[in-house]
Amino acid sequence: MYKVARPSEYLVITGIGIDDIKLAKKAWILPGQSFIIFDMSPVNYTFEVQAMSSEKLPFMLPAVFTIGPRIDDIQSLHKYAKLISRHDKLSSHVKELVQGIIEGETRVLAASMTMEEVFRGTKEFKQEVFEKVQLELNQFGLLIYNANVKQLVDVPGHEYFSYLGQKTQMEAANQARVDVAEARKKGEIGSKMREGETLQYAAKIDAETKIYGTKREGEGRMAEIKVKAEVKVYENVREAEVAEANAELAKKKAGWAKEAQVAEVKAAKAVALRDAELQTEVERMNALTRTEKLKLTLSNNSVHKQIKVQEANWELYNKQKASEAILFQREKEALALAEAEFYARQQVADGEFYAKKKEAEGLMVLGQAQGAYLRHLLDAVGGNYAAMRDFMMINSGMFQEIAKINAEAMRGLQPKISIWTNGGGEGGDGGANGAMKEVAGVYKMLPPLFKTVHEQTGMSPPAWMGTLENSHSSN
Repeated sequence: MYKVARPSEYLVITGIGIDDIKLAKKAWILPGQSFIIFDMSPVNYTFEVQAMSSEKLPFMLPAVFTIGPRIDDIQSLHKYAKLISRHDKLSSHVKELVQGIIEGETRVLAASMTMEEVFRGTKEFKQEVFEKVQLELNQFGLLIYNANVKQLVDVPGHEYFSYLGQKTQMEAANQARVDVAEARKKGEIGSKMREGETLQYAAKIDAETKIYGTKREGEGRMAEIKVKAEVKVYENVREAEVAEANAELAKKKAGWAKEAQVAEVKAAKAVALRDAELQTEVERMNALTRTEKLKLTLSNNSVHKQIKVQEANWELYNKQKASEAILFQREKEALALAEAEFYARQQVADGEFYAKKKEAEGLMVLGQAQGAYLRHLLDAVGGNYAAMRDFMMINSGMFQEIAKINAEAMRGLQPKISIWTNGGGEGGDGGANGAMKEVAGVYKMLPPLFKTVHEQTGMSPPAWMGTLENSHSSN
């Protein structure tokens, strides 16, 4: 079955193949699926909300709210479809739901404000109610399209606004009486003030007229003095300008005379300089003439000399070219020989490098094999490094070599043994004889000690301590 919703409607479909609900303008309704159609047009709700201010004064708040589904949010449409759509928008259920939210938020807000604040701040009060109600309606997917709060109305038995109106009327009447008395007072005072101001203004004008006349007379005299002073100053300025012009004229005349004299001197110097230049030119031309004659006489000798020079140059050129050819040939031969030697050396070096490389690779392989052998041997002895070391030393014959080296070292020492006696069977131990015997024993130890040092190292004691015999003897 194919269903199509009107422009202001939506299809809500549930059933097989749909996890929650599906909203659509048109859709196929399959078997096992159900649907309803809900209208999205907003509805006007009219209420008279009874609230109480913070002073415990009750009042009525008539209000008209235009509320409908939020069509610009899919989640809000889903909430509305699941919670509200199965009820008629004009039913008591929806109206009570909306009215409960509006009354609750209005009463809570009014309880925090005085009556005067509610009355004077109607616009702010309306905005607060609008915002708080909208927050509650969001959970149902509803949107307030318009809210109109009318004037506050008294609750029967509580005529606050009536008394407030009477108070305003009485205040207006009293204010009107005060305004009339104030106007009468201002009229009488104003009349007297106008008369006094007229007299004051007339006296002021007379005084200002006299002052103006005196001022104009003084200004006339000052102007006359100023004109005379300006004329005198102008005459002095003109005289100064005439004197300055005369001085400038005299200065220029002196300059012109000086320039004339300088010009005459320059002309005389120029004539003398020109004579000298002409004389110099004549002498130069004479010298040139003599030079040309000399060149003409020497031209024949110069020609022969040039021919000889050219022949010598040609011969030198031929010899240079021959030498360069021989030098080039030798350089080519030396270069070919050097390249051959370099190639041979390079081949030898490459061979040695290859041999060293192979030797290094063999050593590397040998080292890897030895390392693997040592790791295997260490594993065989259970990780006992001392046992592995002893095995390696035995296997390589190191203990035999050490014993052999020690035996050779002992054979090379050739120890000499000397026996000395110091007569230890004499005398007793007591008193001064015992102490002297100890000192005598120390001195008896020195000869064999010095002789042993001499035999082992070749060093002799100093002469002041004594000398050693050449032959071996015992004391």
